[in-house]
Amino acid sequence: MDLSGIGVWSHQLRYGDPAVAADAAAELETLGFQAVWIPDTGGPVLDVVGALLAATSRVTVATGILNLWMHDPAEIAARTADLAAAHPNRFLMGIGVSHAPIVDAAEAGRYRRPLAAMTAFLDELDKADPPVPAEDRVLAALGPRMLDLAAHRSRGIHPYLVTPEHTRQARERLGEGPLILPEQTAILTTDADEAHAIGRPWLAGYLELPNYQSSMRRLGFTEDDITGVSDRLFDALIVWGDEAAIGRRVEEHQAAGADHVCLQVLLADQRALPRDQWRRLAAALL
Repeated sequence: MDLSGIGVWSHQLRYGDPAVAADAAAELETLGFQAVWIPDTGGPVLDVVGALLAATSRVTVATGILNLWMHDPAEIAARTADLAAAHPNRFLMGIGVSHAPIVDAAEAGRYRRPLAAMTAFLDELDKADPPVPAEDRVLAALGPRMLDLAAHRSRGIHPYLVTPEHTRQARERLGEGPLILPEQTAILTTDADEAHAIGRPWLAGYLELPNYQSSMRRLGFTEDDITGVSDRLFDALIVWGDEAAIGRRVEEHQAAGADHVCLQVLLADQRALPRDQWRRLAAALL
């Protein structure tokens, strides 16, 4: 499982037309991307993983992330074993605790003690027959305690909505062994107004979630930055510009200690696959 270089993070590959998603994943592999990442808010996420694995032959398919509240760990372990048998060393399970407003929307009060919940989920994966190996899973770790858990119970971390400074701090805390595989949001335009029109509403939604608010505070952003989606915070979290600008941000993560960076490309139409943008980035960066 090659977890170097650059990958693609895409909710469209998870929730869009399956045939289109399979064709896009095959093209991403041909373009030279190392991994394809998909999110999860419950439902048959491993069915989608299986379809993307079947559509490709080399690329790693990863969950970014599997929402632990919405799946039975024994069932996940059994399905993972099936995927591993059919597609050896190509599925990476990213696991996360998500956010209270999302989890509690279906069942009020369900989200509690996220670190304990993650520990319990990993315990069940370890006890399954067969277990999910620690080297085949990473954790969505933002804060120090989840980072420490990831270092001892997984192959590393897949943090979402972070900056190169977070990558630097994570590498300092984790040391040289664990993998750091951050998501980086990108908008391929040199027009600042267009970038802000696309990215600001998208970012504002995430900044309503307490876990991301806490992460931003740890990185030194103020309440005004967070509530007002300041330009300073926008530019730190979303890279926009031409291919070279996006490449420089990837290099900043790598210089800070990232092993692999997965790019999430935003478009004005959030339902559309950014296939032209993927092609342009592949030509410039891979």
